[in-house]
Amino acid sequence: MSKKLNIIYIGNKLAVHGRTPTAIDNLIPLFREEGHTVHFASSRKNKALRFINMLVRVWQYRKVADVVLIDTYSTFAFYYAWLIAMWCNKLDVRYIPILHGGNLPERLKSSPKYCDKLFGESFNNICVSSYLQEHMQQHGYKSTIIENTILLENYPYKHRTVVHPQLLWVRAFHKTYNPLMAIRVVDTLRKDYPDVHLTMVGPELDGSMEECKKLCAELKLHEQIKFTGKLSKKEWIDLAGQHDIFINTTNYDNQPVSIIEAMALGLPIVSTNVGGIPQLIEHNINGLLSGFNDVTAMNKNIQLLLKDMDCADRLSKNGRTKAEEFGWKNIKRKWAMLFYSIHE
Repeated sequence: MSKKLNIIYIGNKLAVHGRTPTAIDNLIPLFREEGHTVHFASSRKNKALRFINMLVRVWQYRKVADVVLIDTYSTFAFYYAWLIAMWCNKLDVRYIPILHGGNLPERLKSSPKYCDKLFGESFNNICVSSYLQEHMQQHGYKSTIIENTILLENYPYKHRTVVHPQLLWVRAFHKTYNPLMAIRVVDTLRKDYPDVHLTMVGPELDGSMEECKKLCAELKLHEQIKFTGKLSKKEWIDLAGQHDIFINTTNYDNQPVSIIEAMALGLPIVSTNVGGIPQLIEHNINGLLSGFNDVTAMNKNIQLLLKDMDCADRLSKNGRTKAEEFGWKNIKRKWAMLFYSIHE
């Protein structure tokens, strides 16, 4: 990156508190390696204190900052992004929302006035997928696609051909990601594959893990399903080597990094086809897609992998190829072009 900027990055940097790392955790060290100065907010655990820290950080560096990057989601956190953007406008500091939320298309419809202020008055809007960009363009907002990124060297590829019913699920336990569906999939699979096993990796967010454990007890699946809680990146990557199929059960989503990571590791993917996922996964090419909350369809897709070596071979190879598109070597060029445009 030729232009070295002074950046303020606003987001929930909560991995230090046991939460799953997000874009702010991943991008800050990469930007700094490219020579940029990055100030951030916030890693405060309390929501109110975190928001105050965000406001203070923008004020603190308002005179030297070239741009403020604002992680933007579709839930209540959307309003935090809006307030930070209005603060940037008041202080005459350029800002760029980075859109992550898979349900942002609904937010564009339900909150048009807020969206006009947030997205219409920004320097640019970053969409991590063409799915989000299409919706932004429909509403007349400028946007640039810069996908999520991974460091490929951290993901050792293991080719799969003969696969076993060893399933892996990696997300935070939240109703958005529908972890209960994964439990029900195992319940249907064990009728034909009594040796099926599912490992569920991720932190508790809204009580969903307890609901899953309760359902496991009701269905007598305690021997088939293991809950690890949150693991470090290295721990779950090592664990992935002991599994053969990655399942994603989310209700809505955009461009899940966990799917990209699983593809990089060579795990065949079986996912729901919601949000931007069909633009990440091409059915029967680099993954298999099932309908929203369709346990029967996901069961059939998993059984296809278990029975068809050619399918597993194809998905494993093509998944890794797809994941390579998101390597930092490729994605950093797009950030460089964006940052260059700030000083044009």
